[in-house]
Amino acid sequence: MGQGVRNVWIGIDTGGTFTDLVLVDVKSGNYIFHKVPTTPEDASKGILTGISEILDLARFAPADVGLLSHGTTLATNAVLEGKWAPTGMITTEGFRDVLELARQRRPSFFNLDIPKPVPPALREARIEVPERVGYDGEIVTPLDTDAVRAATRKLRDLGCESVAICFLHSYATPEHEQRARDAVKAEWPEAYVCASSDILAEFREYERFATATVNASLMPVMDRYLQRFENGVRSLGIPDEPRVMQSNGGAVSPDAVRRAPVNTFFSGPAGGVIGAASLGVAAEVNRIITFDMGGTSTDVCLIRDGNPNNQSVREMGGFPVRTRTLDIHTIGAGGGSIAWVDPGRLIKVGPKSAGARPGPACYGRGGELPTVSDANMALGRLNQKTLLDGRMPVYPERARVALEKHLCQPLGIDLERAASGVLEIVNVNMMGAVRVISVEQGEDPRTYALMPFGGAGPLHAADVARTVGMPTVFVPQRPGLLSAIGLLHADARGDFSVTRLVPMVPGSLAGLKDGIEGLRERAEDWLKAEKLDKDLAIHEWHVDMRYFGQNSELSTSFNRNLTEAELERLAEVFHGMHEQNYGYRMPEQTIEVVNLRLTVIVRRPVPPAWKQSGGGESIEKALIEVRPVWFAGTGFVDTKVYRRESLPADATLAGPVIIEQMDTTTVVPPHSKVRIDRIGNIFIDLETVR
Repeated sequence: MGQGVRNVWIGIDTGGTFTDLVLVDVKSGNYIFHKVPTTPEDASKGILTGISEILDLARFAPADVGLLSHGTTLATNAVLEGKWAPTGMITTEGFRDVLELARQRRPSFFNLDIPKPVPPALREARIEVPERVGYDGEIVTPLDTDAVRAATRKLRDLGCESVAICFLHSYATPEHEQRARDAVKAEWPEAYVCASSDILAEFREYERFATATVNASLMPVMDRYLQRFENGVRSLGIPDEPRVMQSNGGAVSPDAVRRAPVNTFFSGPAGGVIGAASLGVAAEVNRIITFDMGGTSTDVCLIRDGNPNNQSVREMGGFPVRTRTLDIHTIGAGGGSIAWVDPGRLIKVGPKSAGARPGPACYGRGGELPTVSDANMALGRLNQKTLLDGRMPVYPERARVALEKHLCQPLGIDLERAASGVLEIVNVNMMGAVRVISVEQGEDPRTYALMPFGGAGPLHAADVARTVGMPTVFVPQRPGLLSAIGLLHADARGDFSVTRLVPMVPGSLAGLKDGIEGLRERAEDWLKAEKLDKDLAIHEWHVDMRYFGQNSELSTSFNRNLTEAELERLAEVFHGMHEQNYGYRMPEQTIEVVNLRLTVIVRRPVPPAWKQSGGGESIEKALIEVRPVWFAGTGFVDTKVYRRESLPADATLAGPVIIEQMDTTTVVPPHSKVRIDRIGNIFIDLETVR
């Protein structure tokens, strides 16, 4: 029972179908897990319902809550569904059409009819004003602030809610954008305004303009949502403001997200990666590839020594968005992915998904098309009666009917061949995703453990790991709730960057030190706004470099106190990185510094490790049943099925085995070994699997 001490932490991950909640009493170490239906019309309603219910389950009062951390898909959904706010752009004369001219690169090289994405700011809402800054930061044409005010009035009359200020070379001198931003706010105080140099102080005008315009279009959407969410939290009686997860793996204040909603595109998946990194450190597993498989997609990310890889370029809604994110690679393969036959009589899986409604045929909600879940059901890998601890009945016969009608009959193959073919195809697709973040980046996946989570991850993890050659699968205690758990492990994190195109030659230090000082000042302003102690801040400095004349960069860390000796060291590091990534080096070629980057991290307390409750006395008492299950290379085998919560700590098992729990099912193939550690993690040793 709550005693008024604020020792309750709650993590909330909002998904497309369910909102997952985790409550931990940091004093006792007790965890409570809960799921409620997501309310798509207003996600805050489902969240507030879930908070009330989980507090009741744990017998705590709202006043006991000391931390509320939230992952959201709002920005992602708004872009994918085109539900952004009406947005205008004020830009440099002659650059009105940058968003539609875009780049020469084509998503499909041989397709002559590629549909172009519709920009958030339509052409009639993009207005040019007299101003020009040169590439070197020198002002060529002064800003006409009267023209900015006139453009503001026109955008207001057009019905815009938000304005993006996008001037050429503002990364070098942001003065014009800052003055234009102030002029817009003076003329139209209610407007949401985003200056491109505030959100991305880097060169390449198309990417900067696109990022700023997408951000501006999301500012009203995110602000209205956060107002409802914060008001609801206060009405419940929770004293502190919530935190919101960013794509970079850090949790920040709602005000920071209001200013930069574009930083939350991978808020949900980032929670899972941070949770995986924390579990890896606790279990002393230093190299992990995460494998987050849900209903419609699979996300993978590489983690070394507790640190996930990062990147700066993602595409959302057809536009490049340059913000710092965890390097999460996504493919359209999930439990609900639909299997179909193409004109060449080949089985394909995805990218279309049955979703939550109607869902897979075996769910009995009206779905008639075969999915990956139906293939797992037909092959005995899923419980043949219920899922979710008996709360969700399933219908294996409907899975078989869907597979027979849409795959077996058109191809003249039997049910086992069709279902196993679906699994083989989807596993190969996911293997490709693992290779993208490992082999294609110079990493050997055989030196990593695969950590599956999400509802479908542990079903496929052993097969994917075996195909890639990975020796170990590390299944966390609550795979289906790991993203919510990860939200409680998130530190405060801010990322800052600036372009400084400087050749790495003697005498170049002055220009670089000027950029470093500017980043330090921006970081101090952020720490103050987030009410964080600057004495606790960790500063991580990185530099993007390239050979002179190249169009892409490689990034490495550096010492803030730059010296000529440090520049020489960075040059040698770059040559080595280039050789590792591309197979060659050019030591005689001049190296060019492109961007300076600063990441500021303030560590936050972490919750106590979750301890599995209700562990059984023996392996025998955890046995549920024996049923026929299909495995590659052996076909159907009578397989023992165990209840995970009833397995004792330090238990060992030999495959084939099925391990069931409320939020997922773990498939352990033949010729493998299973070990359960003291807190309930499952380790599958696949080194003997062939």
